[in-house]
Amino acid sequence: MNYGDQFIDFLESEGYTTVFYVAGGNIMHILNSSRSRLKCIPVVHEVSAVIAAEYFNESSLTEKAFALVTAGPGLTNCLTGIAGAWLESRNVLIVGGQVKVSDLKSDLGVRQNGIQEIDGIQIVQSLCKVAARIDRLYSISELGALLSLGEKGRPGPVFLEFCLDVQASPPIELELKSVTSSSTVSRPMNNLDLSSFWNLFDLSERPILLIGGGVSRATSKTLLDFAEKFNLPVMTTWNGADRISSHHHLYVGRPNTWGQRSANVILQQSDLLVAVGTRLGLQQTGFNWQEFLPVGKIVQVDIDDAELQKGHPHVTLGINTDSRIFSESIAKGSKLRQKDFQPWLKFAINVRQKLPLNETINSNYEGYLNPYTFVEKLSKLSVEEDVVIPCSSGGAFTTMMQAFQQQNNQKIITNKGLASMGYGLAGAIGASVSNGNSRVILVEGDGGFAQNIQELGTLSQLKANVKIFLYSNEGYASIRMTQRNYFQGAYMGCDIATGLGLPNWELIFSAFNIPCLKIAENFEEDENFLEIFESKTPAAFIVPIHPEQTFFPKISSSVTANGQMRSDPLHKMTPPLSIQSSIEVFRYTS
Repeated sequence: MNYGDQFIDFLESEGYTTVFYVAGGNIMHILNSSRSRLKCIPVVHEVSAVIAAEYFNESSLTEKAFALVTAGPGLTNCLTGIAGAWLESRNVLIVGGQVKVSDLKSDLGVRQNGIQEIDGIQIVQSLCKVAARIDRLYSISELGALLSLGEKGRPGPVFLEFCLDVQASPPIELELKSVTSSSTVSRPMNNLDLSSFWNLFDLSERPILLIGGGVSRATSKTLLDFAEKFNLPVMTTWNGADRISSHHHLYVGRPNTWGQRSANVILQQSDLLVAVGTRLGLQQTGFNWQEFLPVGKIVQVDIDDAELQKGHPHVTLGINTDSRIFSESIAKGSKLRQKDFQPWLKFAINVRQKLPLNETINSNYEGYLNPYTFVEKLSKLSVEEDVVIPCSSGGAFTTMMQAFQQQNNQKIITNKGLASMGYGLAGAIGASVSNGNSRVILVEGDGGFAQNIQELGTLSQLKANVKIFLYSNEGYASIRMTQRNYFQGAYMGCDIATGLGLPNWELIFSAFNIPCLKIAENFEEDENFLEIFESKTPAAFIVPIHPEQTFFPKISSSVTANGQMRSDPLHKMTPPLSIQSSIEVFRYTS
């Protein structure tokens, strides 16, 4: 028994069951301690360990996973994963190695003393709620206090850097008193004064409830009960996409700069937006945030007061509290009110019906699939138990967020704050490990997928039920579109033709013993496809997308004479609606 064993025993008591890791000398004692206590899943690259742990935690109700990386390159390799979790406000534990205490560099300006030594704390402290070096024997109480900070207030990553000799030290004497652990963090009492909120709500005729990723799946049920009472239209952010079924009678879409046109048209006519658990970032409001909700007022509920004070968009009423507390409070207050927004809801549903998710403006090329049509078909093929991973950036991500119609109880997990390529496969692996026999559906573009292609080895070893749909368009679709729109098609480093090296995908999947099938237009009727899709083992499907495929609707921007960018507001997506239809069909009249 050593301190490393004691530390892992402590993590077990906190609900940790799984560790994603890349083995290394400076974490050897903690890794050995994990061997008989946890489910240990090796990955090929450290960034995948962090991403997998993040998606594991985001999709699990009862268990937790952490990432274990060695010193030096082990830490630097996983920085993207730490940054992604930080921006998405997700609590993920990263345990890093460090050289022996006696080998730590002095304060005399030496860059390195121990082998692989870098100052991990200095590197990650701006991206973590906690960054602490374990260079002595911390008590269990101290460790519990560190972990609890990752969940206190707005959640975020926790990084613990263990010196090698501390890991191997004899165990400390356990405290006799119970420890307040991170899993039992006390929550503030429900004592909100919501009189200002109710004043705004009572005066509203066209309210919208916007549910963000900061609202847990359990809390979203409370919010939906509140909306049901008043026939209140409900929207979600991209990170909150699975909080309501697309078939729910109150659901009216996902607004965004790359959002659903119908949702944007409805939202911009609202006279009151109740935004819960969303920071209302620029992609949500549009870069032209001054024209966000032009005829309405905004109530924003956020656990981080800085988000309420940032100045964009203009917030009429900021409520600095946990979404659970707010939701329970308005549920109680709603019992005293009798309002019905049925006419407004009926209008919103009518707009949804008249503005399709798959617009005819988008090109159809012979021998290639229209990505919006593909996503529509995939929506119908998926089932409630599926976990859906729509990668994190690019054309694949955009089309999934615009056209995928989520079902009740499906989990949809992404990481859009950082918008990094290469998140999909590692995230799908983490979600698969935490969801047992559930099928995980991953949709990602070939450019992004290539950035973490090495984890196909991990997937093959796990034999996990992950179905990969790979948009094959020979490069970076979103970058290609940017260079087309702003630089007259002067392409550079965005596809195979301009020097980007991408493989023969069938050969790559074959090398990892993963079945691969190139699908065609009527793939949903192909018995061979359906057999592989319904299997319980990994499989890949190549989705041929033409390199010049268009992705509309979108918010357009233009470069002004002085070189500045000017963006259209959310309701003026490209291509524009006709003036007549905008007035006669899509403008609300009470």
